[in-house]
Amino acid sequence: MALHLPAVALDQPRSPGRLRSSTTLVRAVAALAVSMPVAGAVAQPPEPSNLIDQQHCMFCHTSDAPFLAPSFHQIAERYRDTPNASTMLEEKLRHGGKAHWGDMSMPLPDDRGGPLSAEDARTLVQWVLSQ
Repeated sequence: MALHLPAVALDQPRSPGRLRSSTTLVRAVAALAVSMPVAGAVAQPPEPSNLIDQQHCMFCHTSDAPFLAPSFHQIAERYRDTPNASTMLEEKLRHGGKAHWGDMSMPLPDDRGGPLSAEDARTLVQWVLSQ
């Protein structure tokens, strides 16, 4: 969210009315800043749509309901507080893996859309775990 404030010359004398409106503006901006959530605490990475499409994730997963595989929300809930979950899930994306839900395992990369770099796997996993 961009906040645009008027430019104020620091070396110009201010009239009492101008000072009062500047003080009000500063107080309003401070109140807004305090009321906004901390960016790091709730920041969600942008959806990596191109990777999701390339890897055909939506063939088996949905955002919020189980389909052929668990939803992204279910995956996030299950692994959010699990140590080393990111590493395990990244490996599963890059190399396929045994089933952790039901009977269906993660398909091999060649069956999903091709090889996936470590960086792209990390991007996908971080996005899923932020759901």
